[in-house]
Amino acid sequence: MQKTSFQNELTISAIQQRNGTTNTKKDVRKIQSWLTLFSLSNPGLATATGIDGDFGKATELAVKNFQKAKEVAQTGIVDQSTFDLLVAPMRAAFLTNGVGNGLRELVINTAHNHLLNRPFELVVDQEPNSGPWVRAYMDGNEGAEWLWCMGFVQTIIDQAASQLGKSFKKLMPLTYSCDTVGTTGLQKGILFRYTQIRNDPSLVKPGDIFLLQKSPNDWVHAGIISGIDDDVFETIEGNTNDGGSNNGNAVLSRVRNFRKSKLDVFSIESLV
Repeated sequence: MQKTSFQNELTISAIQQRNGTTNTKKDVRKIQSWLTLFSLSNPGLATATGIDGDFGKATELAVKNFQKAKEVAQTGIVDQSTFDLLVAPMRAAFLTNGVGNGLRELVINTAHNHLLNRPFELVVDQEPNSGPWVRAYMDGNEGAEWLWCMGFVQTIIDQAASQLGKSFKKLMPLTYSCDTVGTTGLQKGILFRYTQIRNDPSLVKPGDIFLLQKSPNDWVHAGIISGIDDDVFETIEGNTNDGGSNNGNAVLSRVRNFRKSKLDVFSIESLV
C-alpha cells in the first residue's frame, strides 16, 4: 500500500496511565480519541472523555469502563494489549484482505469493510475533521481544512489495488482534492459527465468514483459507487452525514439520484 499512515494509529510508544512517568500527550490523545469513538456505538458504557492529552481521573475511569466492557482486568492502565483492543476497528478495516474477483469487487468489498468498522471524525481543540480515522485517510493530516472524502476514496482504491499488486498512482496522483482527480479524469478521457451518464447509465460500473460537480471544473465531494439501480447510484463515501453533506463526519452508505444531481464519474477501468 502507498497510504500507510494508519500504521501510526495502531501503536503507543509506552504504557500510559494516570500520572504516568512515560505518558506523552500524543499517546494520551490517541487513547482518549479511541475511547470516545468506542462510546459512539456503546453510548451506555461511559467511555467518552475529553481529548486533551491529560491522563487524569476521568480518563482512568473511562479506561476501566472500556476494560470492563472487553472483560479484561480493570486496571485503568493502557499498555499495548489494551490499546490493541481500542484500535481493533481500524486494524480490521486496513489489515483485512478484501474478497472478490478483480479490482472492482475488491474496491466495493474493501469500502464495505471500512464502513462496517464505523470510521468517524472527532472534534479536537475545536477543530473538526480530526481524529485517528481522518489522519489514516489523510496521511497524518487533520483539522478543519482537511476535508477527507477523497482521502477515503484513494485509501480504498489503494488498498484494493495493492492486493492485486497494482498501484493506484497509475490511475491518479496522490491528492486530497476532488478537483485534481476530476481534472486528471478529463485529461485522460476517463471522466464521464453527468449529462453523458443520464443518456447512457451503462457507462458507469460498480467500483467507479463519483464526483459531485459544482461547476464544470469544480467538484466538491466524492465517493465509491457500489451499485447502480434505475435512476440512482448506491455509494459508500467518507466525510458525509445523513443529509449527504460534503463536510459531514462519517463513512456512510447512501443512495444518490444521478438524474437530479450533477454526478460526474471517474472510471477505474484502466486499472482493472
